[in-house]
Amino acid sequence: MRILVTGGAGYIGSHTCVVLLEAGHTVTVIDNLCNSSAIALERVQELAGKPLRFVEGDIRNRADLDRVFEGGIDAVIHFAALKAVGESCEQPLRYFDNNIGGTITLMQAMEAHGVQRLIFSSSATVYGQPDSVPIKENAPLRATNPYGRTKLVMEQLIQDWCAARPEVSAVLLRYFNPVGAHSSGRIGEDPRGEPNNLMPYIAQVAVGKREFLRIYGDDYPTPDGTGIRDYLHVVDLAVAHLKSLDYTAAHSGCEAFNLGTGRGYSVREMVNAFQIAAGRPVPSQVEDRRSGDVSELTADPFEANARLSWHAKLELSAMCADVWRWQQQNPNGFINEA
Repeated sequence: MRILVTGGAGYIGSHTCVVLLEAGHTVTVIDNLCNSSAIALERVQELAGKPLRFVEGDIRNRADLDRVFEGGIDAVIHFAALKAVGESCEQPLRYFDNNIGGTITLMQAMEAHGVQRLIFSSSATVYGQPDSVPIKENAPLRATNPYGRTKLVMEQLIQDWCAARPEVSAVLLRYFNPVGAHSSGRIGEDPRGEPNNLMPYIAQVAVGKREFLRIYGDDYPTPDGTGIRDYLHVVDLAVAHLKSLDYTAAHSGCEAFNLGTGRGYSVREMVNAFQIAAGRPVPSQVEDRRSGDVSELTADPFEANARLSWHAKLELSAMCADVWRWQQQNPNGFINEA
């Protein structure tokens, strides 16, 4: 199958490209490289032992998309988006323009070129502060920041498009907390500036790039007082996109699935597990809670398990070991070869 991967040079996109190529699909990537590196795609091809087509372009630019679709595309996996919660609060217009505007232009191009299968990279942020955990797909949707609201609007756009076009099939994948890296250490998460997520921050402390980890709050109603989140390995997440492609081949309409392990780990548990994997200490300092943080966010992955035939297989030890391997081999990310 000919797959277009938007944002395919990014963290999750690059790992998904490896899985797609290894499964025998033909892959085209469009990415404007605003938050990623073309080096990742070179390494994807090295790991898979197969080539892909890369177009440097912006999905908001219809001419760029038409150039991509003219080569023939059967399905789209849509990752391309800005994704930092804090930044979205500072630059909401940029986020709405890029994320929502880009999705509209992409879907218009898909319709013009007769492409009817779409896998969308959504997020658990669409649930906001949940009433209960683990979270099911039918929980209320109430994003609490501009980034989450863009994801929610993008979901609604896709749902409305499917309702208007019965022949279209779309899957909305609501990620919880992707971590890990390819076991080779060749590709992994390469945040620009200060990491927004826990695991890369821990890794940068362990490798000596940062002095200590800031733990925001140790007075939550959890066993050790720190917040609990559902972490899943990025390779398991990549496989879910492959399973979703199979699902769209047999179903029409739009469906949403939670992707997580269903098991939560606290910040302190994550630090302890990483210290074991790295064989060195990760100094930390407790600070005040951040506004809007909740004590626990975990997924109920039953629907993905049952209907996509997908299960998260890689455990916390593998998540930590793979991140440490990536961090050791690439202390400055892809910039080492830039």
